[in-house]
Amino acid sequence: MIYQSDQLTIERLDGGIAELNFDLQGESVNKFNNATVTSLTAALDALEAESGIKGLLVTSAKPVFIVGADITEFTSLFGASKEDIKPFVASNNRNFNRIANLPYPSAVAINGFAMGGGLECCLACDFRVMSNAAKIGLPETKLGILPAWGGTVRLPRIIGVDEAVMWMATGAEKRPADALKAGAVDALADPENLRQVTLATLQGAIDGKLDHAQRRARKHGPLPLNDTEAMMSFFTIKAMVAQQAGRNYPAPVKVVEVIEAARTMGLDEALEVEADAFAELATTPVAAALVGVFLNDQLLGKKAKGWEKRADKAIEHAAVLGAGIMGGGIAYQSAYTGTPIKMKDIAQAGLDLGLSEASKLLAKRVDRGRMTASEMGGILNSIDPTLSYEGFGDVDIVVEAVVENEKVKGIVLAEVEQEIDEHAVLASNTSTISITRLAQNLKRPENFCGMHFFNPVHAMPLVEVIRGEKTSDAAVARTVAYANKMGKKAVVVNDCPGFLVNRVLFPYFGGFNMLLRDGADFQAVDKVMERWGWPMGPAYLMDVVGIDTGVHAANVMAEGFPDRMAPDFKSATEVMFELGRYGQKNGKGFFEYSEDKRGKPIKTVNPDVYTMLADVVAERVEFDREDIVARMMLPMAIEMARCVEEGIVGSPAEADLSLLFGVGFPPFRGGIFRWMDTVGLAHLAEASKKFAHLGRAYELTERMQEMLANGETYY
Repeated sequence: MIYQSDQLTIERLDGGIAELNFDLQGESVNKFNNATVTSLTAALDALEAESGIKGLLVTSAKPVFIVGADITEFTSLFGASKEDIKPFVASNNRNFNRIANLPYPSAVAINGFAMGGGLECCLACDFRVMSNAAKIGLPETKLGILPAWGGTVRLPRIIGVDEAVMWMATGAEKRPADALKAGAVDALADPENLRQVTLATLQGAIDGKLDHAQRRARKHGPLPLNDTEAMMSFFTIKAMVAQQAGRNYPAPVKVVEVIEAARTMGLDEALEVEADAFAELATTPVAAALVGVFLNDQLLGKKAKGWEKRADKAIEHAAVLGAGIMGGGIAYQSAYTGTPIKMKDIAQAGLDLGLSEASKLLAKRVDRGRMTASEMGGILNSIDPTLSYEGFGDVDIVVEAVVENEKVKGIVLAEVEQEIDEHAVLASNTSTISITRLAQNLKRPENFCGMHFFNPVHAMPLVEVIRGEKTSDAAVARTVAYANKMGKKAVVVNDCPGFLVNRVLFPYFGGFNMLLRDGADFQAVDKVMERWGWPMGPAYLMDVVGIDTGVHAANVMAEGFPDRMAPDFKSATEVMFELGRYGQKNGKGFFEYSEDKRGKPIKTVNPDVYTMLADVVAERVEFDREDIVARMMLPMAIEMARCVEEGIVGSPAEADLSLLFGVGFPPFRGGIFRWMDTVGLAHLAEASKKFAHLGRAYELTERMQEMLANGETYY
């Protein structure tokens, strides 16, 4: 043994080959934490002192190679200066440079995942052999930063500028065939043959059959572009990346700028440019927000896995009550992720609509080459449409997804409870109705909970699992396990009107209606909020949600929280509802909708809408953008603070992700609590005083005022 630590080993093999094996003790995966970086430095010291070595084999003892840097250690850099950040980059850069400059060839066996710093380690090696079950990528831009251990330097010199930019700007994972085609890896191998093929490749280099010196020269030198080629190439790429990334995400464009600035440089100079850019991005609020989202997502996943481990039975068979668009979406998601499902409706037309929805979603996957027609048929066959309860005694969970009417749901739930096993879980896909109230007519309320999907089911990641007063832990655990199996992000919340997401969304809509009442143009409000970062403004969002659905939910919120959600005026949204303008679902709402040749909705404005609203809005006023943002966001933020204070949701992290995954809260802001920390409670307090005349929805909670006085933050 040449070197051994709790992070990695270097062992001498036959034929003068040394094997560097990453094996981080106490962890299920390898990652570059400070201990691993320090150990790698010491290991390379020992390796360089060893005589008679002819080649280096780099491997992993884990099911994956290296997932990247330890992001939990990275958060300590936020708030630091550029000068403080650059040493974080330098130490492992020196390690990778030492691997790249060894006096003999190196080859790496890539198994599982090699992401971020894991792939950068591979790029420092002379030859890369990839398992055909592995994935590689440089996802740093998704965290608001860029590769800082040589990724922006080595990758474009290996696979070309255009391809390298796309890899880094999108942060996408790359499958083996794509990686081989691009030239990022030299060979593919079955997992069981990966080590053997990598050793053979390394031996070929040792024997002089493969030229590693030429490869090194290419990675160490300037990019092979003359000035004219470079000017045309970078101008085009930068414009394309900027358009796709948007102005709120600086990292993808910075990747292009770094590659361009370093195109004529050798490795060492280019790495300095990369380090400067990394340090610049790491000090931005966007990076702090996106890294926060990543860590919150890990926390949410850990909690969901914890619930799943507590489930007393795996979900092997499911059922959904009510077909249509929502029921069909649930049936599709369940069947697609491997759980056969019964889809019951009271009418054949409903079943036809549900099957049509599932077929349409599957056909899109076939058209895009992500699934074969045979696989599509197999999934459709695992959806069992039925007009009766036959076979319901064998299901493990039933999701009720009938019309959003408390009386109807109550009848249906009591009916289906008679047909299922006494241990089966019954869940309601209600968006607003109290789970505790719905449980009143059930014989086994402990087996009942909410399972609120967001529309469209296949596209929206979030599922709220709602605990009623009598819901058992076993029911929650089994429901979360089902959500996990469906590939969803499950957040467990306690029962209240609107639960979590809708409870905080409707104060936002309330702010919108008050702006219109006071003379704001709904188009102007939409533009301001979209520029702030929302994927769609409030008028457009209400059209997508469905104005009829929105009015119903608003009434539930007003009944539940009359002190701050019951308006004392007739709103523009109510006018739209009374005129039968329900939004996208019937082609007319605040906006009007038609379809293009591909079937996608085209949004247009009918000037008559302003006439329709004339009786409930004041004379047109142009509002300051900051005032629009404050009037929209403050009620949502305060209501979310109440939800945490009341224990409706477990933590600010879960709350933030619920809005990100449920309604598209701007990721670059990190979530509503992250945003509150960024702007500061003092700023919110000033806005609260300014708009106090708008009612209690704008009044900070006592806990928020206490936090302000004590200088506390949510994170």
